[in-house]
Amino acid sequence: MRTAMETQPQQAEELPTTPCSVVWSRGHAYVLEGLRARWVGRDDRGRPHAISGAEMQRRGWTLFKTA
Repeated sequence: MRTAMETQPQQAEELPTTPCSVVWSRGHAYVLEGLRARWVGRDDRGRPHAISGAEMQRRGWTLFKTA
């Protein structure tokens, strides 16, 4: 049996810094693009979307996809 701590992913304190790292925010996956140090993903309509690390921190993120 899992405890509440095991079923809810914990947010790390700092975003990953390794290029091609993947995080989840608002139900979407974002990949760290190394050359420009920005997070690239898709919006709700499937269009490319890029945000900074500071914006990712404000939006909230996790290393695991949440429902």
